[in-house]
Amino acid sequence: MRYFRFSTLILAASLAASSALAQTPAPKPPAAPPAATPVIPAVAQKPGKPVDPLFDALKRERNPEKARGIASQIIADLNDSGSATVNLLMQWSATAIKEKRNAAALDFLDQVTVLDPAFAEGWNRRATLHYTMGNPRKSMADIAEVLKREPRHFGALSGMAGILTEAGKDELALKAWQDYLAVYPADRDAQEAVTKLSEKLAGNRT
Repeated sequence: MRYFRFSTLILAASLAASSALAQTPAPKPPAAPPAATPVIPAVAQKPGKPVDPLFDALKRERNPEKARGIASQIIADLNDSGSATVNLLMQWSATAIKEKRNAAALDFLDQVTVLDPAFAEGWNRRATLHYTMGNPRKSMADIAEVLKREPRHFGALSGMAGILTEAGKDELALKAWQDYLAVYPADRDAQEAVTKLSEKLAGNRT
């Protein structure tokens, strides 16, 4: 089924990215300013996310091969929490998943979501794990958390579409695939999924 195909590819890329991040040494904290130097509070700003240009490029790209390369870059960026501790927990969870130690992996991912609830990829990794452990309800709950934080997360959207298809909720599954294609329009497998679901629903209405 398609969910397995998409989630497996995305999980494999995520595990590889987590492994690379875990080997990156944590940056040293900046030196404190001299006592005599007044500290001026920084003005709070909301800069764009580092992945925004990549998502824009993915939306414009129509060549499937080039789009896959952009998608891989996005996955790598989404896997970097910016925290050495969280990245290490993600690596530990990846190792545990590879070794079929799902309970340990789940414990690590639980810690990730507590330490950094804003980190979408922690929820996404746990959603995939819940699904593989046979709990689609918990998987869907975590997918909802992912999409609150990053609505363009195509891995989470494909997982949602797969679970909804399995549950026989074809109209909702079609909407999820359409949302996926709005982010990643060059994905031919997703295009095919939309075509088949559209034809199935049209047939049911006649």
